[in-house]
Amino acid sequence: MSGVLQRLKQFANSPQGRRTIEQVRRTAADPRRRAQAQRLFGKLRARRSGPGM
Repeated sequence: MSGVLQRLKQFANSPQGRRTIEQVRRTAADPRRRAQAQRLFGKLRARRSGPGM
């Protein structure tokens, strides 16, 4: 497991990782994208707590 975390740290500190992190931050700040993500998470929650649980 620590190998996975080490690889994530290396990626986050790489130029590509920094670009990806910045892109995610800009996307998360967009109100339309935020609402879209909340709808998606709501659907996933509804599916997990659906019939049979």
